[in-house]
Amino acid sequence: MIINASGRTDIVGFYTPWFLNRIKEGYFLVQNPFDAHFLSRIEMKDIDLIVFCTKNPLPILGSLDQIPVPYLFQVTLTPYHQDVEPNVANKKEIIKGIQALSLCSKIKPVLRYDPILVNSRYTVDYHVRAFSKLCKELDGYVEKIIVSFVDVYKNVRFHQQELQCRSIGSEDMEKIGLSFAQLAAKHHMSVQTCFEKQDLSEYGFKKDVCLSVQEAYAITGKIFKKWKARNCGCVEMVDIGAYNTCQHLCKYCYANYDERQIQRNIDRHDPLSPLLIGHPRVGDVIKERR
Repeated sequence: MIINASGRTDIVGFYTPWFLNRIKEGYFLVQNPFDAHFLSRIEMKDIDLIVFCTKNPLPILGSLDQIPVPYLFQVTLTPYHQDVEPNVANKKEIIKGIQALSLCSKIKPVLRYDPILVNSRYTVDYHVRAFSKLCKELDGYVEKIIVSFVDVYKNVRFHQQELQCRSIGSEDMEKIGLSFAQLAAKHHMSVQTCFEKQDLSEYGFKKDVCLSVQEAYAITGKIFKKWKARNCGCVEMVDIGAYNTCQHLCKYCYANYDERQIQRNIDRHDPLSPLLIGHPRVGDVIKERR
């Protein structure tokens, strides 16, 4: 089994003590996002690989030796300020964290430049300059960059008056595609999208997915199915996070689709609970997931 920690929230950034406690206890309980009374029990002995998706790897850097299975970090780093990403840690410190991960991990971290949104402040030229700086600072530390473009999720519509996102035209796409591909190649990196409408391969982008069946096999020696629920070509993973719990409060976020719930959920978090949010309740159905 491959664990995703997490596409629903930033477990590393905000819930590392809980995660490390679950490793010690030897299992996780995960609430079904569509049925709050249905819980999955995931045993550590069944986990072959952990994929950490985070904007801030710093809280777990000193505890990596406690993780008994292979792991891979996908770190999202975008050049926005607090008007878009109110609670993201200092970007210079995150870069240092990525560099540290690269030096101490068996598998180099993957950088996610995700998502690209364009408005009067964050222009295409702004993104090209920011991407150039990132590539320069992470040359030798990162080999793979995944790029995505902002989607009009519920949270984006809610914040549209502040974000003022505009559509990205074909000329903009060409400039992004050519510039990003050239900059990545200059600094010994590949750049790609995953399951995006925009095909930038003609400009030098690689056609690939976030984590392929082949990559997972190279790490674990096991063959896993493709992720049918997402239909993106990535290998199947089990997410152990919970929606509406991320404290970054990024205004483009798909996982915080109801901001009124976030603080209530945070208040229910107990680092000693087997669940990320709250505790198992009478009447909950717990099934072991394999």
